[in-house]
Amino acid sequence: MSSFGIYTLANDAVYDQLVALLNSIEVNVSPDIPVCVIPYDERLERVKPEVDSRTNVTLFDNWDSIQRWEDFAQQVWAAHPQGRQKNAARLVRVRKHAQRRYAAFDGSFDKFVVYDADSLAMKPLNNIYEKLEKYDFVFDDWEHKKTDSVAALKLSKIEEYGQFKAAEVRPKLHCSSFFGTKLGLLDETTLSNFIERLINQREVEWINGVSEAFLFNYMTLRCDRPLYNFTLSPNGQDRTGNCADADPFVNIDNVLYNEQGLKPIHRIHYMNYSASDFVRLCQGEDVNICYKDIFLYYRFLKQPEQRPKTLKRPNQLTTMKRLLNKRLNQVKKRISR
Repeated sequence: MSSFGIYTLANDAVYDQLVALLNSIEVNVSPDIPVCVIPYDERLERVKPEVDSRTNVTLFDNWDSIQRWEDFAQQVWAAHPQGRQKNAARLVRVRKHAQRRYAAFDGSFDKFVVYDADSLAMKPLNNIYEKLEKYDFVFDDWEHKKTDSVAALKLSKIEEYGQFKAAEVRPKLHCSSFFGTKLGLLDETTLSNFIERLINQREVEWINGVSEAFLFNYMTLRCDRPLYNFTLSPNGQDRTGNCADADPFVNIDNVLYNEQGLKPIHRIHYMNYSASDFVRLCQGEDVNICYKDIFLYYRFLKQPEQRPKTLKRPNQLTTMKRLLNKRLNQVKKRISR
């Protein structure tokens, strides 16, 4: 078997989520599978000791690759119509370091799976590995169901260019929170070709917003390699939910299953919850997070004595302050647009 491993993107801000993810991988995927943590930024004071404490976990250190992906994304967003409409402060916020996850294409695993740090692994990856024998990209999400207005790519704009039909592109849409792929598919030469098309041929207009996930959709479409999505499988057992705040699951021995049919799921994704929500949860606050018990189980799997015995709701003053801060931040965002 060629080398097979897992990547995730993390820093100290998501430390609790990283620990929970690593524990879930150890229990539900394999205790021996190698995992590599790509630094989201330089805040790694808590991450580094955690990585060092695990024999199968390493920290990604190819900074040339990381910088190449940073530069690539910056060039794309500088040319994007939406990017040009934002002021400098707004651009700094939307152009974070999420594109660093794609440094995995320059890593050490021949085949690999990328998990968002705000996920928990729920089953082994055998079927992902098997699909990578035939396909170059493997996904398990429902992005292809989104309406045209919020889809990753502008389907009507792509049709205008005359190279793809909307019906041909739609089933290829996907997210970036969980995927399997192979080493070297998006190399330096490929990125240079993308820049030529995106900027000089204005294909940047195909991308429906300043998002690394949307850019990833462009790349997988343009490189024209075989792609598989389990949610489009003819086998109903393969089609499951994965979002904590949207899909119903059943907990059986600390493993979640799709409620309809008790189908195994690859992972639960805690999207739409902030890192601060999980910090407060781990400190004993009763935060409104779906399936928080399963998260706490994996977060404190190796430190059960540190798990909060009870969860307490914040007092009214604290709640009001947070609500006020949230509204102020929303106002600031609208002003900066």
